[in-house]
Amino acid sequence: MAKKKDEIKQDLKEKIFQYFLSNPKTINNYKQVAKVLGDEGKEKKKFISGVLYKMAAEGLLIEVYKGKFKVNPIHLEKQKKLGPFVTGRVDMKQTGKAYIITEDILEDVQVAPNNTGYALHNDLVKVRLFPKRKNHKTEGEIIEILERPKTKWVGILQKSKNFAFLVPDSKSMPVDIFIPLEQIKGAKEGQKVIGEITEWEPPAKNPYGKVVEVLGDPGDNEVEMHSILAEYGLPYRFDKSLEKEAEKIPEEISEKEIKTRRDFRNVTTFTIDPADAKDFDDALSVKKTDNDLWEIGIHIADVTHYVKPGTQLNKEALNRATSIYLVDRTIPMLPEKLSNKVCSLRPNEDKLTFSVVLNMNNKGKITKTWIGKTIINSNKRFTYEEVQEIIENNKGEFLEEITTLNHLAKIWRKKRMNEGAIDFDRQEVKFNLDKKGKPLSVFFKEQKDAHKLIEEFMLLANRIVAEKAGKPAGKKKQKMFVYRIHDIPNMEKLNSLSTFVSKLGYKLKTDTRKNIADSFNNILKQSQGKGEENLIETLTIRSMAKAEYSTKNIGHYGLAFDFYTHFTSPIRRYPDMLVHRLLFAYEKDQNPGSQKEYEDMCKHSSDMEKKAQEAERDSIKLKQVEFMADKIGEEYEGLISGVSKWGIFVEIKENKCEGMVRLSDMDDDYYYLDEDNYQVIGHNKRKKYKLGSPVRIIIKRANFLKKELDFELVE
Repeated sequence: MAKKKDEIKQDLKEKIFQYFLSNPKTINNYKQVAKVLGDEGKEKKKFISGVLYKMAAEGLLIEVYKGKFKVNPIHLEKQKKLGPFVTGRVDMKQTGKAYIITEDILEDVQVAPNNTGYALHNDLVKVRLFPKRKNHKTEGEIIEILERPKTKWVGILQKSKNFAFLVPDSKSMPVDIFIPLEQIKGAKEGQKVIGEITEWEPPAKNPYGKVVEVLGDPGDNEVEMHSILAEYGLPYRFDKSLEKEAEKIPEEISEKEIKTRRDFRNVTTFTIDPADAKDFDDALSVKKTDNDLWEIGIHIADVTHYVKPGTQLNKEALNRATSIYLVDRTIPMLPEKLSNKVCSLRPNEDKLTFSVVLNMNNKGKITKTWIGKTIINSNKRFTYEEVQEIIENNKGEFLEEITTLNHLAKIWRKKRMNEGAIDFDRQEVKFNLDKKGKPLSVFFKEQKDAHKLIEEFMLLANRIVAEKAGKPAGKKKQKMFVYRIHDIPNMEKLNSLSTFVSKLGYKLKTDTRKNIADSFNNILKQSQGKGEENLIETLTIRSMAKAEYSTKNIGHYGLAFDFYTHFTSPIRRYPDMLVHRLLFAYEKDQNPGSQKEYEDMCKHSSDMEKKAQEAERDSIKLKQVEFMADKIGEEYEGLISGVSKWGIFVEIKENKCEGMVRLSDMDDDYYYLDEDNYQVIGHNKRKKYKLGSPVRIIIKRANFLKKELDFELVE
């Protein structure tokens, strides 16, 4: 993992290069550059001289006089070829304003509503940049749509005498879709439908489209869940042909296959999963080999033994890339025959596995590792709650094995934290639902020792597997592999976060990698139970890069690992299947294929994971709104969790449902946003509502379509 010093230098290098590119005639020394960079230049002045000389060595700058530099004209030529144009993805807002996320320049480009043309959210576009104005963000206009990945939108059908409109649910869709009556596919007024854009050309103000599927009446649980999946282009069923292909897979394991594997069927083995789980893709085996030594097997379902490249099953698994977990259902990556039966490590059944086997002493020191294909027979299917009870009461089935694993997991967790891992120990909001999907109550899923035990051994297995490929022993060449990577935080976002939390009484140190991680952990711990908890956690996560899959390893910043991958969940994640295949190919000295092919699959898997997470969040918001819908007029205690120019966000203490008190509804004064101090202030009476402050609210409105709650303050 690169040191923090290197991260600072890289960040400085990018900013310095952009400065010299924008000022091609400038010749500056390190002091002048530091002055240009303002506070950041003062803070990091000691690095600047070294960065300038390194940039000169790389050909980015030229040293004109001793210690004085200018931009290399070669790069000015490159800049001219690029011209005032960039390409990027559209991040569209409901107001019609857009931001272009681009890698061509360092910052996003802002596009006003009248300059977006016919572009829509997530389109790949070409943008003409406007001349840069002092103290303004980079601005431009969209001049060409290069690619439109999304043409289908979910929304409500509104009919009139001669035509209809689809009013999209999505907040990132600023226009309605015009649909001729002969293209509504029998949909009724007010029903939810999936519409597809067929054309949008000047001078039409709205795109033309057609209804491709009628979902049903808004508010119905099935309709709403299918709407969420359709919005993100996610599947909700398997084709019958695929189910038939899965049914042909035999459940019996041949003696010939067993002989090729290491046999763990007589070793104590168990699974630990949520109470409602059906796909058990990991198991732990424990065997005492000496007074102070344990053999621990981390056994993972051998999915790739059954799902072969070139089959329809594999094609569909790659297309889905991940299982999807909505509030009331799981949409699996693999058909049920595989996910819940053949591959699931069910108790008292022989199962094929791919395993990491460790010899470990009581102090957590690993003395030996082995990775390979195995066969197991699980003795017991534990729930997290059952294991937690055994840990807390120090009695129960497989007590010695469970307490040993818990003891070792705690050692490894402590080690990880000491090395700079960041502890995002979030409470998950869960619902008790009736048979029709109506939420009856809310509860919170906490990470206890039983969860952490499993987490720690899965992290360890993933790390060991990645290290085996990433830093092979002896003089062997590093192999092409699939990693789970997490980049260093963005320094600009870190500085903004530091300023924000300091106003709330927290301190964020950004000078070293270890101090950043320690500060994050302290702030997250100190803010628990306070009004700012969610906002701090959200902003902390936003300051960090997104974890993703790649064949190019840069380490995992959040876990503080130099090498990390996903090996432990092949039933529900396609990259884990890729890792299994690569390990097996290298073991047999086979050529696994091209790096580009694997990199493309990594990118697709990262994109699908993001969509699945967004769908899950939408399903939670929907159930929160539904849960509060019959509580209109009821009073609750809450904490101010955010402020904006539109209103105050309040999170209800007892159920974590969040809603907004709109400033327009606060009629005792004219309130305005004091953005710098995270509060709204009454113009006349100077009354303040600050982030984190306790308030009492009444539920005013529950909007199913927008998945929003409106509150009213109780004085």
